Amino acid sequence: MAAAKRFFDKAMQMNGEPKKIAMDKSGANKAAIDAINAGRGVPIVVRQVKYLNNIVEQDHRAIKRVTRPMLNFKSFRSAGGVLAGIELMHMIRKGQFTTDGADTTSFADQFYALAGQVRPV
Repeated sequence: MAAAKRFFDKAMQMNGEPKKIAMDKSGANKAAIDAINAGRGVPIVVRQVKYLNNIVEQDHRAIKRVTRPMLNFKSFRSAGGVLAGIELMHMIRKGQFTTDGADTTSFADQFYALAGQVRPV
């Protein structure tokens, strides 16, 4: 449980505090969230439904499909950079990350704009 609590504390420091969490039937994760909720005024809602967690896991299916052919990265740093770009492109496509003028530009142009480059035509 201590490791799960450290994980949730670190995740909340980096990403902010959630209102709801969907998780599987893991007892350690549930105990860690219960310990975190004990010190909060407004508790985090825990949704322990197997099917909700499956929906969250299915979101990564497209990422896995893209990365499977390139599993032999030479360094951890290069793997992290490539995976961050793939995740960002996936988020742009799903509308989870928007920039100014996103409705008039293509997904690729938005991606290149974040890198500070002009997309070659």
